[in-house]
Amino acid sequence: MTTIIRTLRDSFTPLRLPNLRTYLIGQAISLLGTWMQVTAQGWLVWELSKSEVALGIVSMLGSLPLLLFGLWAGVWVDRLDRRKILIGTQASAMILAFILAALVFSNTVQLWHVYVLSFLLGCVGAIDFPAQQAFLGDLSGMTGVRKAIVLNAMILQTGRMLGPALAGFVVGALGAALAFFLNGVSFIAVIISLIIVRSHQVRSPRGGGQLKAVLDGLRFIKQQPRVQDLILFAVCITFFGISLFGFFPALAADVLHGDAQTLGLLLASSGLGALLGATIVAPLAQTAQRIGRMLGLAALWVGVGWIAVSLSRVLPLTMLCIFLLSIGTPTVMTTVNGLLQVLAPPKMRGRLLSAYIIVSFGIQPLAALFIGFFASRLGIAGAIMIDGIAIMLGATLLLTLRPALRSWVAPRPSDETNSDKAAASSEPA
Repeated sequence: MTTIIRTLRDSFTPLRLPNLRTYLIGQAISLLGTWMQVTAQGWLVWELSKSEVALGIVSMLGSLPLLLFGLWAGVWVDRLDRRKILIGTQASAMILAFILAALVFSNTVQLWHVYVLSFLLGCVGAIDFPAQQAFLGDLSGMTGVRKAIVLNAMILQTGRMLGPALAGFVVGALGAALAFFLNGVSFIAVIISLIIVRSHQVRSPRGGGQLKAVLDGLRFIKQQPRVQDLILFAVCITFFGISLFGFFPALAADVLHGDAQTLGLLLASSGLGALLGATIVAPLAQTAQRIGRMLGLAALWVGVGWIAVSLSRVLPLTMLCIFLLSIGTPTVMTTVNGLLQVLAPPKMRGRLLSAYIIVSFGIQPLAALFIGFFASRLGIAGAIMIDGIAIMLGATLLLTLRPALRSWVAPRPSDETNSDKAAASSEPA
């Protein structure tokens, strides 16, 4: 018990860094608004269309830019000032939120408006996501980057828990326009924090052309089997698991026969479970000796949870199942994210993170179409059942077909300069 308490206490040590602390405070405010918008937008699309396919299209359009521009974004993140990139992306997202608020408030919003704005926000996210993750390492250094990512995950999951519940109340009582407007206002906090903080970034040289830089990043991944394993775990969880959250409006309305407040409760349950996972389970997972085995067990837990959700027909049981499975999701994702930053050479972190984001979150357009197809024929419960089985099958195959993964001990570099050594220590399959 003493070891557990010490591990959990140590996970907060990066907050002693003033720049990281300032940035995370801004993130906390902004992410609350982001999750309000996610909830309100999902319900808005459902109200406009009553279609699982429409929900899938919105999710697809929001993720498609990652596939189109992600590899090039990684080069920009490595070569340009990440702090300035983030100021630009946050300001752009703020403007898009205000536009959607105005359309809803004026009662002129149409489904195609949401499609266009979702795609534009996805374009912003294609640059923002890898820049944001790499920026955490700029603020904390490699010795603290895994803990910084866990702290960021804690904030993300807190927003994910409180934002949907607040959005359910706001949308139900005051309308969706206010939820979108509040999200726009919330970006001001993170923009101010980015203006204040100072960071240390190791930039990649600009010579050699962007295509060569992209190919260098892909070549590094090809040479690192453990990097490949980490990315495959992330793909399994995002494609078959995280993508399902975009279909919660259908789950709330068609299976549970609820309304916007029901949707808020489902997302809040997920947020609470993920907060517990990020706050307690993920820090303990950082200390696991056999990191591959731990990731496999966490993925299996998530798969079983989704199968249980597909079988439930009452709100309290569904909320409990979502809460439990959500404990495992941030455990996998934060562990993968942190290890990839440790394994990447300092001048290649942006490209490696972009590649990871592309093949995990970027494939969500395909995941949305996959889920929407099965949901339109089998119902959303049937689609959730298929995804839960797929997660369990994927984790089992990884642990079975990659025996070196089961015994892999994750490297723990002492500082940023030996990240290349950490990458080289990844043993062959």
